[in-house]
This record gives sequence, structure tokens and C-alpha cells, in this order.
Amino acid sequence: SWNVFEDKILYQLLVYLQPPPMHTFRLELYNAMHLAERCSNIRVMLESPCSNMMGDMLCSLHPHHNNQTVQCSPLLCTLCTGSYLDVEEIACWVQNLVQSAWERLPQWHDWKLTVLPSARSCRILLSRPSELQLYAVLVFAVQQGSP
Repeated sequence: SWNVFEDKILYQLLVYLQPPPMHTFRLELYNAMHLAERCSNIRVMLESPCSNMMGDMLCSLHPHHNNQTVQCSPLLCTLCTGSYLDVEEIACWVQNLVQSAWERLPQWHDWKLTVLPSARSCRILLSRPSELQLYAVLVFAVQQGSP
């Protein structure tokens, strides 16, 4: 969505996170009735290649997949705490990625990028000498029921 306030434009972007190959996200229940609202309750699980054929049965051909824990790739170790997504780590990682990417965009040299402090999203301010300001808020989400 976006809104205009005098000389300020606010963009709010929903960014869907996708699990890495051979992994799935599972949203865990909170108090056995309501879905958790915090990203810390999104478990990253290693998928067995047989899981689509066998359902909940354990796979004897791929026993290392049966424990369903995160195999710690460098990116997963950065973005997770244990087997769960860590929204603060995701926000920090994206903020650093945006800052690094901005430095490689010479066509925007007359705009100033400021990454605003935020622990649960990525908030960006772009400003020009002409007083025009663009705010962008990247909000992270996962789709329930999608691989």
C-alpha cells in the first residue's frame, strides 16, 4: 500500500519469505487454539524427499531427515534461533542487504538512503535535496499452508 502526506510518500510492502530448498515453514499453535503472531513461532523443518508420498510415516531411506531439525546452512544459522525463524535477525540481515545494494546504484546518487532502526521490519527513508521524502516499510510474512 502507499499514502501521500504533503511532501512525504509512505510505501508499505509485504515481503513473503520462502523456505530454502528441501525445507518447509510450519506455523506452530500458541495455547493450542490461536496461531502465534510472532515470527519466533515459525519452525524451519528439513523435508524428506519422501514426505509427499508417505505423509506422517517415518522414511527408512532418508533417516537423517526424520529428526526434522534445521540443517545449519550459513544463511539459516543467521536467520534462525534454533529451529525457528528469528524476525530480529531477518530484519537486521535485510537492513544490511538494502544498505549494501544501495551503494551499488549510481543512478540514485542524488538521493540519500537512511535505514531507520527497527527490530521487526526494515524501515527505509529516501530523501532528496528537493525536500521530497520516500518512506518504505518492508514487513516480513510467510504464507500459511504453502511450501
